[in-house]
Amino acid sequence: MKYFIGIDIGSTCAKTIVMDESKQILHRLLQPTGWSSIDTAQAIREKLEELGIDFAEAAVVATGYGRISVPYADKTVTEITCHGLGACYVHGSKNLAVIDIGGQDTKLILVESGMVKDFIMNDKCSAGTGRFLEVMANTLGVRPDELCNLASHGGGTSISSMCTVFAESEVISLIGRGEKKENIAFAVVDSIVKKVGSQASRLAVRGDVCLTGGLCEFPYLRDSLSRHLGKEVHTNPDGRYAGAIGAALSAMKIRK
Repeated sequence: MKYFIGIDIGSTCAKTIVMDESKQILHRLLQPTGWSSIDTAQAIREKLEELGIDFAEAAVVATGYGRISVPYADKTVTEITCHGLGACYVHGSKNLAVIDIGGQDTKLILVESGMVKDFIMNDKCSAGTGRFLEVMANTLGVRPDELCNLASHGGGTSISSMCTVFAESEVISLIGRGEKKENIAFAVVDSIVKKVGSQASRLAVRGDVCLTGGLCEFPYLRDSLSRHLGKEVHTNPDGRYAGAIGAALSAMKIRK
């Protein structure tokens, strides 16, 4: 059997997809990236070999933050291209606006007829990213998913700073003033949604919108984005694997 492997090594999490020739997903792997992308890539290979993957019969494409750290990859492809391809596969559409909230960056990608037409990324700041949510959740003493659940019961509070460091100071001040945890959580999610919304306005998002990345599993965040953008934001359980799926699809273009 021919295997097509997509490896997406992000800043915080590594995703791996194995497809067969009919584009069916055979395996999904998910693990923390850790401090070394090289070690992560080796661990992925060992796990795939344990699953019976013969690399002599495989085409491998790597993407993401650590894509250059996969020595057995036949090719590397940018995460913009891979997320666009993967989102189209996951949502069964060739025309999408893709919002990918990653660990260290947030990408908005316009896909038309299955091809990336335009994209925009956040600046060199973790505001509006998974890292921002993680820092704020740690400050509140909860997990990121718990923060989003708390946010659904809060309101009436805002965070003015878009800088993670200053926003954390604001959260600490709110805690010190005795503000309810639900209201602080609401302010954190609202801050992320407004940051993403600002990016979307610069890209003129239109048509169907989908959310990929690890945060696509948080219903309240998706619902908040939908309200802010004025259109439904779609998600799928495989959304967090979009980059790896796109890489696996790219691997199908490699002939060995």
